[in-house]
Amino acid sequence: MIEFLLSLLFVLLFVLGPLLLAAAGVAVGWIVEANHFRRLEEGERQLGHLVVSDLKQLPENWAASDASLVCGEAAIARDSLKSFLAGLRRLVGGRIRAYETLMERARREALLRMLRQAQAAGANAVWNVRVSSSAVGGGERQKTFGVLVIAYGTALKVRGTEA
Repeated sequence: MIEFLLSLLFVLLFVLGPLLLAAAGVAVGWIVEANHFRRLEEGERQLGHLVVSDLKQLPENWAASDASLVCGEAAIARDSLKSFLAGLRRLVGGRIRAYETLMERARREALLRMLRQAQAAGANAVWNVRVSSSAVGGGERQKTFGVLVIAYGTALKVRGTEA
């Protein structure tokens, strides 16, 4: 009887324990990611009045003043469990959604920070917007720890924005 209880305890601790821990990690990761997306949507709604463009030149009927460089940066860490699952996906090919959501979160966060900086400068438009990204990591085996996204553009006060 004691041998049975010890073997049951072994199974619970060393087999089910890591599985439960992994499941908890996945659940917490999903909750954190969902909350981040909600905060991004709220921030984008609040700053939706700003005109944003990647064009180099303003329309001819617009008059601009008070130009200044604005930028936003976001470094988002990768989720180790999602990266493990993405590694399995790389074996068979196809989209790696875990990395797509990572990049989307970082890009949107960087753009939002850039727009907040423009709003603080009193601008109503950000022109010539550019977005750049890079993997963050290094070390002996060149492991990637996350992504860094930088968004930058020219904040302007414009008049004549009517279509």
